[in-house]
Amino acid sequence: MNDPTYRPVPADSDPLPFGVEAEPLYLYAVKTFGWMFLGLMITFVTAVAFAASGGIYMLISMGVVPVLILFAAELIMVGVLSGRLDSLSINAARGLFFAYAVLNGLTFSSVLVLYDLQTMLLAFLLASLYFGAMAAYGWLTKRDITRFRAVFGIGLLVVIVFCVISMFLPLGRFGTVLCFFGLALFMGLTAYDMQMLKRWHAESTYDYELSKKSSILVALNLYLDFLNIFLYILRLLSRGSRSGD
Repeated sequence: MNDPTYRPVPADSDPLPFGVEAEPLYLYAVKTFGWMFLGLMITFVTAVAFAASGGIYMLISMGVVPVLILFAAELIMVGVLSGRLDSLSINAARGLFFAYAVLNGLTFSSVLVLYDLQTMLLAFLLASLYFGAMAAYGWLTKRDITRFRAVFGIGLLVVIVFCVISMFLPLGRFGTVLCFFGLALFMGLTAYDMQMLKRWHAESTYDYELSKKSSILVALNLYLDFLNIFLYILRLLSRGSRSGD
């Protein structure tokens, strides 16, 4: 494998416990999607509870600073989980994942206030279809999507920068372009992360701890892919309905 993200299993990696067999790929994938769906459920429940309690209105009334702090905290958690996976314990990796899902639920609660239920249900349906199609493509294709890692990284940086700018300045029609760009980016990342799921499995097959932790990391990436696809579709549907009025 010639991808720079691929790492051979180190010689001092933790071996499988006695009597434990190497986990087949399909079980690793099922477990990973299980963590992803659990994270999405935690985010949704947190968002509903926070919105119902009026917390979102209190957060909005405090201005943009608390939102930026939450945004920064989420970025730090993702950075720690992806950048220090080797040094984290299994419980620490899971704890970071759950903490991220809760924090994201606080910011995600604004969606429940800003959009009507019908639009959200349609966006969820479309996001599920797009995510499922790209996940299947990433799983089945023989093309090496991971070679576009640098392109995806630049795309993520662009999205983050304009996301911060949009908190202070209206983007106007450029906001629609950014939504299409973000949608295409995270659809591509879904296929990329499905290929990385296979690579992480190959890398951690005989390393018990790394297998558990890498499953959480891939689940986080897929969780982010789905949520962002959903949000960009939601924004596009909302913009389309406003322009049609």
